[in-house]
Amino acid sequence: MTAATVIACPACGTRNRLPRAATGHPRCARCQTDLPWLVEAGDHDIDEVVFSSRTPVLLDCWAPWCGPCRSIAPLLERLAASYAGRLKVVKLNVDEAPGAAARLGVRGIPALFLVRDGEVIEQLVGARPLPELEAAVDRLLAAGH
Repeated sequence: MTAATVIACPACGTRNRLPRAATGHPRCARCQTDLPWLVEAGDHDIDEVVFSSRTPVLLDCWAPWCGPCRSIAPLLERLAASYAGRLKVVKLNVDEAPGAAARLGVRGIPALFLVRDGEVIEQLVGARPLPELEAAVDRLLAAGH
């Protein structure tokens, strides 16, 4: 995995390097629009990317062979865009990061963990519709107020 992802700003199209871990949240270098924060993590950097994040995190434990995981992937991309500046979506491939998956107690996928201030606030297992995912993210964001 690379240390950053490149994403085009939805407002102006400028290509921005998006770090997996940062102290704030990503904004476009040109227009300062909040960017959707969708990154990957693995065994070696899950603590830095997820559990040390100041931004609330939706952690998606998935695998490429999992049909339900593939079905919710576009929904997670939508959440990253809808909650830009307020939510970080992190993808953890359980086949490539078995240590992190075991540490989290993942027994079924997709497994979604909602994390705030280094603590798991809620866990969802299985594919969920967008309204249910939005409600879970809203609860996560409200937990910090």
